[in-house]
Amino acid sequence: QLMSAGSGVTHSEFNPSRSEGTHILQIWIHPHTRGLVPTYTEWHPEEGQVHPKTLLISPDGREGSATIRQDASVFRILLEPGEEVVHELAAGRGLWLQAIHGEIHLNGTRLSPGDGASSEDAGIFRIAAATEPVEALLFDLA
Repeated sequence: QLMSAGSGVTHSEFNPSRSEGTHILQIWIHPHTRGLVPTYTEWHPEEGQVHPKTLLISPDGREGSATIRQDASVFRILLEPGEEVVHELAAGRGLWLQAIHGEIHLNGTRLSPGDGASSEDAGIFRIAAATEPVEALLFDLA
């Protein structure tokens, strides 16, 4: 889900189950303008829209992604063992990779679930699954 709180909105998350644990990533990206009208979007992939590197959020809604009011793109990385995806980071942009499940290798550096890695160096970033399926979020930020 994607929510733009805007002005005068409060938000909370909770686990409704008394017996099962939950795992939530709550990520805050400030909008390019203050005082915007609140919005709410739930993203559900369409048939054929899930790939090893799937665009979830973008400033322009391209490739069926949810729209964010900031120069930021967020990708979901889903890889099987031995698979790899590449992300090219343009000059003047920043990268953040958040490992969620599985052991991930980012340009040869090992990341465990919960680890994050960042870079402001333009270039090619190779994200690979080692011996188990992996899930991560990749942020390409202005």
